[in-house]
Amino acid sequence: MTFSVSGSADRAAAGEIRRLVPRASTGPRHWVKLWLRIQADALRFDPLGYLQAVAWRARGLRVRSKNRIAGLAGRSPWAYPFWIARREPRTDGTGQDRRDEDLPVIQTIIDCSNGSDGIRETLASLPEGARPIVVGGQPIGDVLHIRSIDELARHIDAPEFWLCPIPCGDRLATGALHAYAVAVAGAGDLNAVYGDDDLLDGSGARVDPHFKPDWNPELFEHHDFVTGASVIKVREEQLSDLPKHEWATALVDEAVNRGPAPVHLPFVLHHRRQRPQPIVPEKPAEVSLRREWPSVTVIIPTRNRADLLRKCIEGVRQTRYPRMDVIVVDNESDDPEAIAFLAEVKAGGAEVIPVAGEFNFSRLNNIAVGCAKGELLCFLNNDVEMPEPDWLKLLVRQALRPGIGAVGARLLYPDGTVQHAGVFTGIGGGAAHAHRFVSKDEGGYFERARLPQRVSAVTGACLAVSREKFLAVGGFDEENFPVAFNDVDLCLKLNERGWQSFYEPRATLIHHESKSRGSDRHKANRARFAEELAALKRKWRTDERPDPFHHPHLSPFCEQFLIAV
Repeated sequence: MTFSVSGSADRAAAGEIRRLVPRASTGPRHWVKLWLRIQADALRFDPLGYLQAVAWRARGLRVRSKNRIAGLAGRSPWAYPFWIARREPRTDGTGQDRRDEDLPVIQTIIDCSNGSDGIRETLASLPEGARPIVVGGQPIGDVLHIRSIDELARHIDAPEFWLCPIPCGDRLATGALHAYAVAVAGAGDLNAVYGDDDLLDGSGARVDPHFKPDWNPELFEHHDFVTGASVIKVREEQLSDLPKHEWATALVDEAVNRGPAPVHLPFVLHHRRQRPQPIVPEKPAEVSLRREWPSVTVIIPTRNRADLLRKCIEGVRQTRYPRMDVIVVDNESDDPEAIAFLAEVKAGGAEVIPVAGEFNFSRLNNIAVGCAKGELLCFLNNDVEMPEPDWLKLLVRQALRPGIGAVGARLLYPDGTVQHAGVFTGIGGGAAHAHRFVSKDEGGYFERARLPQRVSAVTGACLAVSREKFLAVGGFDEENFPVAFNDVDLCLKLNERGWQSFYEPRATLIHHESKSRGSDRHKANRARFAEELAALKRKWRTDERPDPFHHPHLSPFCEQFLIAV
């Protein structure tokens, strides 16, 4: 994660990092020094929380302890230097079973159209024999120089070729070109491969790594994480009609749109002086479709807690959506106020279905789906509030897309912090909500809490999905996931069929989270939760398979996208 050097203490820490990190690779003694500094920072950030985590570990509660410490240790300014010194994978060893003469040549192009500052550092980072070409700027030494990118065709005798554009001043990691060459060898129709990157501060120290997800086209629409950190296949005819200054971006855009999904190499392959920033999209002033809006059935399971259900129903009634009906599934409410309000709800036109028996979220919703008339379903917890009326339209327009399955909203706690910004598998061995407890005004990891994107799953507290797709995968699993992880299981089943889960943060709701059934942290619910977690691991191997939209070098014990240390 990024660390600040604004205060005197942080400036001193940054200077010490630069002094210590180059020595860190000399042996375990220096790794230990860095690790101890990280632990000291974690203790300083939250003394009581850290000591409680140590006590949990002593009691054998290892996962709970790791969850707490990971969220503290990953915030330390020493976390990335430690990762570099101790854990950074070597890219120069990738594909050593392939002889260099069997690998395609990747032509490096240094883009000096915005100036030549840092050109010598860029050249020095290239492997011997790379033979770069410089575009723009001033000629330097015997390096081949061209005035603009359209002159490149004169120097490369091939109808198509692989290109690695490098902004002047950036540096390639050792072995980066070899890793790319191995990735593209025999790749067929592949048009782009991208890697992770970090930034170089004023003194050349590496900071602020970007551990990227596998290809995520909607995320790319709002954050160009490919240009300047990738290799792309270029056809000769493309070179004649490119803009003067943004030619690399234009080539990337065409490459990612014309063929198979780009491939991600989870290595830090580029050290950059600057990179494109995410652009948070505005909420549409008026959400519309070219076609008529499809019918939607909103399904709300409930038990007592009329105060929560009343706010939820009021929000649904104020929702701007032309074709919507509501089913409330009553699971043995016995509170007189709740019974009276359910009668009001029924009189107001909603369908109320009584279902007896122990609380089983999957069963309640599956029963309601059997009575639903809508083309789309919107599952909604009874403790959710809707502050804005267009939330459903925002979800539906995504759920209508052929390649999209379940769609989830951004959910906030009543205090304004994030409760749900997509679900990622592997966290704690199972699955967890991204960016939990981040302020609604903060973007989280590279603004991903505020950017529309594909995710592995979304929460069933507010989930829109085509009724046809829901039934095609068998609905919620009542036997294995009666309370927890039923939404994750549903989403993974949809993903498996090619209907990817999607996070739509422009639809924002308030969630009181499990107020009517109790938290999974309560002692009485722990055994049941453990069984459902075990079922999730058994069925989907969430403790073994990496989440394609997370990263293997981000902590599997933290919801805030912090470095694994």
